[in-house]
Amino acid sequence: MSKLLLTIAGTLSAGLVITAVTIAILLPKILKAMGLHPDYDAGQKYDLQGKKALVVTTSHGVLSKPGKTTGKPTGAFGSEMTVPYYEFLDAGMQVDVASIKGGEVPIDPNSFRYFLITHEDKRFLKDPAFQYKIKNSPSIDDIDFTDYDLIFFVGGWGPSYDFAQSKRLAEKVSAAYYAETPIMGSVCHGALAFVSAKDSSGKALVAGRKMTGVTQGQLDFFGIKFTPKHPEAELKKAGADFRANHHPVADIFATVTVVDHEQRFVTGQNQNSGHETAQKMMELLSQRNAK
Repeated sequence: MSKLLLTIAGTLSAGLVITAVTIAILLPKILKAMGLHPDYDAGQKYDLQGKKALVVTTSHGVLSKPGKTTGKPTGAFGSEMTVPYYEFLDAGMQVDVASIKGGEVPIDPNSFRYFLITHEDKRFLKDPAFQYKIKNSPSIDDIDFTDYDLIFFVGGWGPSYDFAQSKRLAEKVSAAYYAETPIMGSVCHGALAFVSAKDSSGKALVAGRKMTGVTQGQLDFFGIKFTPKHPEAELKKAGADFRANHHPVADIFATVTVVDHEQRFVTGQNQNSGHETAQKMMELLSQRNAK
C-alpha cells in the first residue's frame, strides 16, 4: 500500500510540474490573447525625415512609500518607451531622449520579464545607440521642447513621483503648447506630465480636453496605492475630460487612445496603447505637413 501511495504521489507531483511548466511556456501567448500588447494592424508607414521627436522619461527609480527612500527598483516601463521610440525612428525621424534630472534613465526591471517583453524591448536590448541615449540622457532643463515636432512622455511607476511634481516640466509643456509646433502624447502614467501645466490665464492646460491614462481600477489591480500621483485622479482634478475603456473580465488590459479637440494632445490609457498613440501622433503631423 505504501508503495502504491508513493507511486500515486510521484505521479501527481510530476503532473503538477508538467502543468506548471506548460503554463509558464504558454503564459506570454495567454496574456496576449487576453489583450496585453496587442498587434496594431492599422499601423502605417510614414516618411517624416527631417522631423524631430523627443521621448521624455522619469528620473525616479525607487518604488518607495511616503517618507521612505528605499523600495523595489522601478522607473520607466520598457515598452512605453521602446514602442514610441521605434515608431518614430522607423518613420525617419531624429529621436532624442531626455529625463527629468538627466543621467541614466531608470527602467523598471519587470518590463523585460519573459511574459511582458515586447519585440521593441528586445530590439532595444540589442541597440547600442538607443542604450547610449538611455545611459546619458540630458535633463529637461537642457532641452528646448519647442525644437521638436513630437514629444512623447513615457509612463511607468516612476513618473508618479516626478512628472506632476516638476515645475520645470510644467513650464516646458506650456511653452511647447504655445509654440504651436509640438504634438504631445503619452501613455499610462505619462499623462501626469500635463496636469501641472498652465495656460496663459493661469488655468490648467488640460481643462476641458479629452485625455486618458491608467485608471484607478487598473492601478488597484496591482495593489500599489502608495504612489503619490495617480493619472485618473490628477487629470480629473485638473479639469480634463477623462476617457477610459473598461472590460468586464480583463479590465487590466482595457485601453483607448484619445485626441483633444485641438489635436495637440494624444493620450493612451496604458502600455497597450503605445503603438496607436505614436501612430496617431505621426498621422496628425503628416496631415499638418500636407496642408
